Amino acid sequence: MKVRKAVLTDASGVAKVHVDSWRTTYKGIIPDEYLTNLTYEGREQIWKNNIPKGNVFVAENEKGEIIGFSTGGKERSGEYQGFKGELYAIYIVKESQGQGIGRLLVKPIMEELEKSGIHSMLVLVLEDNQSRLFYESLGAKVIDKVEIEIAGKKLKELVYGWENIRTIMVKI
Repeated sequence: MKVRKAVLTDASGVAKVHVDSWRTTYKGIIPDEYLTNLTYEGREQIWKNNIPKGNVFVAENEKGEIIGFSTGGKERSGEYQGFKGELYAIYIVKESQGQGIGRLLVKPIMEELEKSGIHSMLVLVLEDNQSRLFYESLGAKVIDKVEIEIAGKKLKELVYGWENIRTIMVKI
């Protein structure tokens, strides 16, 4: 298993992980119709736009197939004083979860934040998403709860934060 910086030709692999992991992770949380309507082509275009902006990393299995990805950067909302960085997304295909890949994908995001002089980070995760336990295992604390809407369904999203990302590096 290898983690590396994503390149433009990874867009289709990242899109496949994105769609497949949404369909498994959010089944029963987000309306089925929304999940069914996600397309590889639609997500591939998003990743063709995002990958050149940087801070997208992929995990590959022994066959060179993309099985996970992460992306992050500066905190986007500006609402959380003291939290300058953000883990925007981390997704791993279901059959590859629980093998330590998530930790490996978080590490390069933190390293990039540190290079930019950013030492704190947050991540937003749906309250009903069991993956939130991963962030708790890395020492994240809930700093806020917000309501969002996806496909007409109101959902609770937890905002987790790390005041000092160096504490995560100790756990990785």
